[in-house]
Amino acid sequence: MRKIVLSLLFIGMLMCSAGMGSAHFTMVFPSDSEDTLWDVTPEDYIAELGDTKDVYMMWGHPYEHILFDMSTVPEVSVTKPDGTVEELTVEETTVDGMDEEGNMGTFVAYKTSFTVDQMGDSVISVKYADVDEDMVDFTKAVIHCGEEMWVGWDAEVGQDTEIIPYMRPYGMEEGFVFSGKALYNGEALTGADVEIEIYHTLEKGIEIVEAAEEMYPYDAPMVFTRLTKSNDAGDFVYTLDEPGIWFVGATMEPEEGQPVRGVFIVPVIESFPVKVVSATSDSTMAEGTAESSPESASTPGFIASVALAGILGALYTIMRKE
Repeated sequence: MRKIVLSLLFIGMLMCSAGMGSAHFTMVFPSDSEDTLWDVTPEDYIAELGDTKDVYMMWGHPYEHILFDMSTVPEVSVTKPDGTVEELTVEETTVDGMDEEGNMGTFVAYKTSFTVDQMGDSVISVKYADVDEDMVDFTKAVIHCGEEMWVGWDAEVGQDTEIIPYMRPYGMEEGFVFSGKALYNGEALTGADVEIEIYHTLEKGIEIVEAAEEMYPYDAPMVFTRLTKSNDAGDFVYTLDEPGIWFVGATMEPEEGQPVRGVFIVPVIESFPVKVVSATSDSTMAEGTAESSPESASTPGFIASVALAGILGALYTIMRKE
């Protein structure tokens, strides 16, 4: 506990001195309870037919695990595999977390729930307008249900700024390339900044931010939020090289007014099949090397030499007796 407290103080000082470099995102996490919501995994975005999914929404920096109060009530809907849309009721809640100065506290968040009543892919759509950041965030997350029922994951749901994935967003392994198209009012969003960021738990966030500040003091946030651009067709690609929950957001920056961003959440699993690390120790390897040497008793040549020496010795003994 002492180590965590000291780390919190340290990260707070770093953030005050270096400024905030990570992007704000609307985190959309399915969870069984508030107690486990921060332990979100790709499996939480999978459902069985008839399941009721509780979905929590928080505003903050996923990479550093920093939270802010949500300043307005989000609008939430779910687009089902057959294209029907259900508006969802949200309720205010609070979640525990860390602020940008490293202080622990509780933060305003929201939650909703819906029943998975169709096989295929249900797309959760969240619209959130943040007062402090003066921006509108449109986020999509896919809940998958049913073996080989790969229907609906690329649905266009009519968000002002929206990402349409070209890659199915489940079964994505670490190291896979994610590609998509950024739209604004249904048209290609060209030359847009596309921010990419992975979520960390609190302890991992503290640990990795400290490491980044030590290794890259000249610009640590460059490894917090990755950045690419959409091309003339609104297309973009990026490699998601770690397992976890990734946020991919393309922003429309108007000459006047609020920026409007579209975000797509991509759960990434570990590489499959799992790589097996050899448990052979150095001593075992040394033994194996000795066994494979020409002088080893386990080699055919060595055994033949011993046998021949035995035969010659026996003949010599018989000849002396004669």
